[in-house]
Amino acid sequence: MNLKLFGEVFVTLLVIVDPPGMVPVFLALTGAMPAKERTRAGTQAVLLALGVIVIFAVAGQTLLDYLHVQLPALQGAGGLLLILVALQLLTGKTDEPSAQGGTTNVALVPLGTPLLAGPGAIVATMLFVQRADGLNDYTVIGLAILAVMMTVWLVLRFSGGIVKLLRPGGIEVLTRIAGLLLAAIAVQLIADAVAAFVELYTAAA
Repeated sequence: MNLKLFGEVFVTLLVIVDPPGMVPVFLALTGAMPAKERTRAGTQAVLLALGVIVIFAVAGQTLLDYLHVQLPALQGAGGLLLILVALQLLTGKTDEPSAQGGTTNVALVPLGTPLLAGPGAIVATMLFVQRADGLNDYTVIGLAILAVMMTVWLVLRFSGGIVKLLRPGGIEVLTRIAGLLLAAIAVQLIADAVAAFVELYTAAA
């Protein structure tokens, strides 16, 4: 087993996904849910993120080429989606999610994608797969992705203790802070996408 490759993939994806940084957003979106629903939302989000990353690892470049979509476009789309979520958090629209629909929607968007399986994680995975040499490397990359997702799940799973400490008032403050942070991340994603497009077309010219 190529431990160096495993470590490189694991550390890179872990830094990009940033489980500790995900906790405020996760609690802001699920703080009003019962503990069981919060755990279920976290599990659904991690499973979706794992599925998206694996799909793009296997067929990402082929899919983007077929749709004539460049990576900066994917990045910009993720930024726009995060802006919508950030506005909901800042205006308090997510304070009282519906019991069933809210859980599903929060787990899929924005938790599963684009927060966990965002442009950064997708692009990094695609690059590692392109560099891989043989079945052994593909297996190592797959195991590293599983390890990262398991780490994320554990962090989200045991974040419920923070909810008990913060109480409703603290959750509301955390929600506004998370909305501000998400807005900043979204603007950065869009700015990076614009810069990448300018670089691409400048090089082409």
